[in-house]
Amino acid sequence: MSLPSKLYAVEQVRALDARAIAGGVPGYTLMKRAGEAALRALRSRWPRALRVVVVAGGGNNGGDGYVLARFAQAAGLDAWVLAAVPPARLGGDARSACDDFIASGGRVLPFDASRLAEAEVIVDALLGTGLAEPVRPGIVQVIAAVNACGRPVLALDLPSGLDADRGTVLGAAVRADSTICFVALKTGLFLGEGPELCGRLAFDDLEVGIPEEPAFQPRLERLGEADLTRALPRRRRVAHKGEFGRVLIVGGGPGMPGAVRLAGEAALRVGAGLVSVATLAEHVAAVVGSRPELICHAVATPADIAPLLAATDVVALGPGLGRGAWSRAMFVTALAAGKPLVIDADALNLLVDLGERPPAGAILTPHPGEAGRLLRTDSAGVQADRLAALEQLLGLGAGVVVLKGAGTLIGAPGRTPALCERGNPGMAAPGMGDVLTGAIAGLLAQTRDALLSARAGVLIHALAGDELARLSGERGILALEVAEALPRWANPNG
Repeated sequence: MSLPSKLYAVEQVRALDARAIAGGVPGYTLMKRAGEAALRALRSRWPRALRVVVVAGGGNNGGDGYVLARFAQAAGLDAWVLAAVPPARLGGDARSACDDFIASGGRVLPFDASRLAEAEVIVDALLGTGLAEPVRPGIVQVIAAVNACGRPVLALDLPSGLDADRGTVLGAAVRADSTICFVALKTGLFLGEGPELCGRLAFDDLEVGIPEEPAFQPRLERLGEADLTRALPRRRRVAHKGEFGRVLIVGGGPGMPGAVRLAGEAALRVGAGLVSVATLAEHVAAVVGSRPELICHAVATPADIAPLLAATDVVALGPGLGRGAWSRAMFVTALAAGKPLVIDADALNLLVDLGERPPAGAILTPHPGEAGRLLRTDSAGVQADRLAALEQLLGLGAGVVVLKGAGTLIGAPGRTPALCERGNPGMAAPGMGDVLTGAIAGLLAQTRDALLSARAGVLIHALAGDELARLSGERGILALEVAEALPRWANPNG
């Protein structure tokens, strides 16, 4: 089954389970459906594997593992269970699953790390979504053994030890090669350490439908092609550049001409009609000499920049801006102009320095460090719960927040936040944020829709970076190369 676009919190998935059971589907039936789906996933990923070892815990996740072992045995595989929790301590449906496996001739052995080497595939059925505190020491040792044994691992529902909502590791976690998620996709598989730990992700809804009710509104949604087609329709043959908006990039403080140059190029590359740069006089030659399509203005005082602000449709404020006296003057003037804003980099720091609130409707694009400063915490605090941090940032008054990082999040008040799964570690390089700022500003000039522009800009930027990684690897990707690749993704309709 293909992956859905909507992601849910653990509490919602539990409610879906309970709703299905209340509607007449026995819990053990759901467990058997999970075991069948897991076996299909295992045989699809490792079709030649004959020896399967299930490492089972004590809850329903362990029960799923016992069912898988029974079905695998019935299919002719050599499958047995290493029990991290003695079968005598099992209850409910998990006990039924264990009893049925044993009754069918299945082997259940106490966990012994040395037996893992006998497997061609290991199934992680240790801990489910109910884990809310650090893994206890005995299970930590089991997880360490699974990770150290050198065998491929299929995790059931999620890798054991992963927080299913936040994507953080609760002391220790299984590193899976593949994970099959049941009923609904959990947010933690896509946040924080989730993507790194779950490997290739499969999904089965176990025939449990999700009702259209407020309690089951998704917690997150994955960005997709529809974001691009909505933001970037095919242009009319008689179109002219005046239809595609004017962008003003404000930044480039002392020694920082590259940031505005990159942001300006990105705005052009996604199709903005006219892009201007307001920067220090000493940077004009560098900007215009390397990209003559940019209109570059030397600005020294608020009076210099005021007419430029009046004539533009969108302002991208912050790339290379700095935090000195000139920077502050440009920042305050741009903020007061009442134009649609994309606020990044030092402009975010100046919001903190000067005690300003983001203007209503502005798009903020902080990385975790900048987000930490806005929230009076640090990057570690932001990364510990990125969804919560996104909500707190929206509480500052911005129209849209783009919380950058692995798994960039995009949120707006009253709207389901979006997640970008694309992008790669090679994009952790200087100037990438400036390119993103320019791309979002260039799209905003065309769409006049802040959330749509942020969603499409983030996705186009990530796809361009992934294209470069496929061509030459992740190391050494330059921000300018990403900017140059943007048009190949900014034309989804040809």
